Amino acid sequence: MFPVMLDLGTLKAVLVGEGEAAEKRLAALDAAGAAHLEVYSGAPTPVLVKQAGRRLKGARPTGEAFRGARVVFIAGLGDAESVALAGLARAAGALVNTEDVKPLCDFHVPSVMRRGELTITVSTAGKSPGLSRRLRRHLEGLFGSEWAGRLDELGRQRKVWRMQGLETAEIGRRVDAYIEEKGWLP
Repeated sequence: MFPVMLDLGTLKAVLVGEGEAAEKRLAALDAAGAAHLEVYSGAPTPVLVKQAGRRLKGARPTGEAFRGARVVFIAGLGDAESVALAGLARAAGALVNTEDVKPLCDFHVPSVMRRGELTITVSTAGKSPGLSRRLRRHLEGLFGSEWAGRLDELGRQRKVWRMQGLETAEIGRRVDAYIEEKGWLP
């Protein structure tokens, strides 16, 4: 596995799903800033209808609906339907994540903890999502809400160092020294 962060504010994404699994995935996509998202659900729950709003496009997407999508999320569907939809999405050039069906995934979604723009993730490459969740909960206790402000502070300081013309390696050393000086990490 090769970890990357996708900017869902710029990429077209599609969510196809049902029930609580679709609700959770939509909440996670919204938290990640998915700005160009289409949602499909054949029997949307009232919660999903409210969450999706105008993004709810119908029961199931056609192959044409996947055109231009870079990532497709499938959640809460049966195996046969997931296989068919994953095939259509891939044929249109999209990467696919089918929740809890590792063979149908081009990528895995890690367990995510956010503190402002600080994002910490844990992944087991799909082997044990439960372990990922447990480790994330542990990290949540170590990194409280104050980390959002700390990241903003470091971002401002890094901007100053870059304006001073410092090289990347020197900025890295200064970040380490700044964190030490502030006593933010043990």
